[in-house]
Amino acid sequence: MQPRILILHNDPVLPPEHPDASSEHDILDTAANTALVLKAAGFAVRQLGINYDPQPLLDEIRQNRPDAVFNLFEGLATQTATEVSVAALMEWLNVPFTGSPSPALSLGRDKVRTKHLLAAAGLPTPDFVLIDSLPTPRWRRAWPAIVKPACQDASVGIDQASVVTSQAQLDDRVRYVLGSYGPPVLVERFVFGREFHVNLIEDGLSGRLRPILPLPFAEIEFLDTRPGRWPVYTFAAKWQTESDEFKATPLRTRVAIPDEAADRLWGIAEKAFRLLQCRDYARLDVRMSEDGRFHVLELNPNPYLNSQALVNGMASIGRSHEQLVVDIALAAVARGGCVVPDGAIRIPVGVSRA
Repeated sequence: MQPRILILHNDPVLPPEHPDASSEHDILDTAANTALVLKAAGFAVRQLGINYDPQPLLDEIRQNRPDAVFNLFEGLATQTATEVSVAALMEWLNVPFTGSPSPALSLGRDKVRTKHLLAAAGLPTPDFVLIDSLPTPRWRRAWPAIVKPACQDASVGIDQASVVTSQAQLDDRVRYVLGSYGPPVLVERFVFGREFHVNLIEDGLSGRLRPILPLPFAEIEFLDTRPGRWPVYTFAAKWQTESDEFKATPLRTRVAIPDEAADRLWGIAEKAFRLLQCRDYARLDVRMSEDGRFHVLELNPNPYLNSQALVNGMASIGRSHEQLVVDIALAAVARGGCVVPDGAIRIPVGVSRA
């Protein structure tokens, strides 16, 4: 029998004119590409998008229980905590799914708890304070600082004005973030230097501590060096493809750093992955300051699966994006105890559009 996979994703809910709307729509392309790959591989595939009502997911699982869910649900833009809720719901129903479990997703959404854990584990992260309400306390560290919504991802709430150089600017920005995204607000020491994406992929189908594949690092290039422009990977730089910021921040793959530094960075990434108990795949965002020290900005336990950095990274170790998608699905199927007959699944070639 073909192993049965349900591809689950979030349906966009923001109106087209909303400034954050563009961040919702890439998931539709990812879901369509994943379905294309898995069908070509030999899986029996169903696809479901949900928004404010989880009932369609419950109905689908009860009526067409899959061997595993390929979880691409990123949370609703208006209720971002639903990213965790959906994973927890599948755990409650005892349905195996791809990607990180709900505790890791919860930590990934909470930048503050993550930073406390990183610091307690001896992993480097910039100094920070947490602000729940006004008035803003005095910043007693070096300027500049960067102000972030503490429970958003995908660079939501990050723009050039996020970097502040005075108490007055800090007060204004904290007031804006509190009003736009709610508490808490994270204020962090701004670290100048190179910024890397470290993609981590677990290998093999089973085991409590599956080995992690060492993929090449990717680096965000900050090409706009005009006075007053900060080297920040903003929401516009990530999602608004026609913007000047997007064009000025290309993501470069196969970057070169000294071997000793690469070993240190990979060690930090592996420890962070294990610390947050991520699964299958995740991504670490890191700054390397001019003195060669690394500073973990955040860990994303549910990153963009079709990222070109991830696609190129897999290719560099001789594996295709198709193999990545199939291996992730097979690992989830194995976690559910389903035995896939030899030859039932193959790795398709030239199918992925990622």
